Formats: sequence, structure tokens, C-alpha cells
Amino acid sequence: MSATDLAPAPALTTALPPSQNESFGFWGTMGGYACLAWPLAMQAICRATKEDVHDVQVFLDSRFGRHFADSVNDARHQGLDLTAAIEQAVTHWMTWRIGRTAHQRYDIPKGTPHLVGFVIHCSIVEDAAGDV
Repeated sequence: MSATDLAPAPALTTALPPSQNESFGFWGTMGGYACLAWPLAMQAICRATKEDVHDVQVFLDSRFGRHFADSVNDARHQGLDLTAAIEQAVTHWMTWRIGRTAHQRYDIPKGTPHLVGFVIHCSIVEDAAGDV
């Protein structure tokens, strides 16, 4: 880990986009906590991945966002408050690395942190769908 990995990311100055998929993805899985969890997750994921807020929104609205919400809910069931649960999920997803299966299925380079890989993957899929 380098010193730049430990440096805080710049503060978000862009307005956070709302969910475009309130019945599924992160929002749907978070249920009654979604309106509180959405901005916390958006900010935490942007800080960790250094990806654009729109790309993070696409990730959270996807099925991978639902899986991320499952990680948040698991942490909440362990007794963590919402902010700490989101931070724990981000840490877990950043520590967890893309392996052979995910590399073959999604063409994400092996060793990439899951969170970075799937945020970028979702953005690429959305961009490709717009080109059709």
C-alpha cells in the first residue's frame, strides 16, 4: 500500500444522482433504509474507487449493487450502525480480489479489487447498451 492509497479522496462536489432502480439493486435491497444508505454508499464507494458518481450509481442500481447491499445488511446484523456497515462493506469489497471465474465471466483483470472491477464493469455494460 502506498502513501497515495492512504490519502483521503477529494470531497465530492458533484450532486449525487438518485437511484434509477428503486425496486431492485442496492435501493430495493436496503428497503426502509435506502434513502439514508444511498448517499452514504455513493460517497464511500466514490472515495474508495475514485470512480465517477454516475458509474457508482449504475453499479448500485445493478444486481451487483444488490450484492453490495447484502454485505451492508450483513454488517448491520452484526450490530454496526449504517455508516459503519457501509464502510465495512466497502473495505470487504476492496480487499476481495477478482479471481479466475470473475475474470473469465466479466473480463475484469485478475487481482482487481471487486468494488473497482464491478463499478467499472457496470459502467462499460451501460455504455455498450447505449451504443446499440
